[in-house]
Amino acid sequence: MSDSRLSYEQARAELASVVERLETGGGSLEESLALWERGEQLADICQQWLDGARARLDAARAAREES
Repeated sequence: MSDSRLSYEQARAELASVVERLETGGGSLEESLALWERGEQLADICQQWLDGARARLDAARAAREES
């Protein structure tokens, strides 16, 4: 599944897994850097979902206030 198709929940779950693997350690520096980069990508995906949800809530509130 491409990153653009990840749901918020899928991205968050994978991010939690990445964080757990980084906290556990034991991998090489290269593996740790790759995990860090993946974590950054997943955090961005989660933030995009949250920003979109916030925009929808704001739009719904504004529409309610107009009526």
